[in-house]
Amino acid sequence: MNPDAADGAPGEDERRTPARLRALPSRLLALTAARADRLVCAGLAEQDARKWHYTVLVSLDEFGATSQAGLSRRTGIYRSDLVAVINELAERGHVERTPDPDDRRRNVVTLTACGGEHLRRLDRVLAGIQDELMEPLSPAERTLLTGLLERVLQR
Repeated sequence: MNPDAADGAPGEDERRTPARLRALPSRLLALTAARADRLVCAGLAEQDARKWHYTVLVSLDEFGATSQAGLSRRTGIYRSDLVAVINELAERGHVERTPDPDDRRRNVVTLTACGGEHLRRLDRVLAGIQDELMEPLSPAERTLLTGLLERVLQR
C-alpha cells in the first residue's frame, strides 16, 4: 500500500484496491483512525506530550483530584502504566501527587496551574488537528459523523 493510501488519501494503489474493499466501513474506519492517530501523536509530540498525558490531564480537569486507582478507572490506563505517566507529568509540574489525608497508603493526584495551562495548549493543538482531519466535511457533516460514530461505539 502506498503511503498516501495509508493516510486515507486515494493514491494510485488505493484506486487499484478492489471495490469491495474500498466500500467496507470497517476498512474505512481503520484507515481513518490510523491517520487520526498519526496526526494526534505528532501534534502532541510537538508539545512534548503523549495521548496518555492528555487523557490524564483532561480527566483531572473535568472530574477533579482523585487517587491513582480512581484515575486508572476513569482513564482506562492500566495502573502500572499510569504510574509512569503520572511520574512524567509530576516531573514537568503538571500534576501533584500527595498522600490521601483519609488513607496515607494512597496518593491523590491533582492538576496544577501549570498543568491546566499545558492542557489548554494541548486542547488548541488537538482542535487544529480535528479541523485538519475533518477539513473535507462541512460543520453539519462533522456533527453528523460524530453522532453516527458515537452510536456505532455504543452498540
